[in-house]
Amino acid sequence: MIPDFVSDLRRAVGPDCLLWLPGVVAVVRNENRQVLLQRRSAAGLWTPLSGIVEPGEAPAAAVAREVEEETGVRVVVERLAAVTHSPPVQHANGDRAQYLEIVFACRPADPDQVAQVCDDESVEVGWFALDALPPMSERMQQIIAIVEKDEPAAWFIPAP
Repeated sequence: MIPDFVSDLRRAVGPDCLLWLPGVVAVVRNENRQVLLQRRSAAGLWTPLSGIVEPGEAPAAAVAREVEEETGVRVVVERLAAVTHSPPVQHANGDRAQYLEIVFACRPADPDQVAQVCDDESVEVGWFALDALPPMSERMQQIIAIVEKDEPAAWFIPAP
């Protein structure tokens, strides 16, 4: 679903303008060392849960909201794990964007919650063992690996 503020921006600048947008990524790990993933509707690829931060919304609140909206799972945001950026993308509707990705390590608020597809952004959701991840991009595997290291400081690409 395209947030209203992005639709407003698109009307003002058109689909060809590359928008730089704040995004959040949730690497949700349960007590069995499994990670919660979604197979995205748009490209059919498996990824951690993610979404766009709304204007005025705190990134940690945005990541918790996105996970619950997409899977029904309520999470506890444990820590900031990384700050990355996506490559430029062209969405199916022609819109161009690039995302600042704020990556959080999360855990389920209740271990008995059942993950399910809750919106049209996913065709499947599920828990996967870290040594048996479904096919996904190398970049998404790297993001999961960064979180799995459990470093106390957030990871980022150092300035040149």
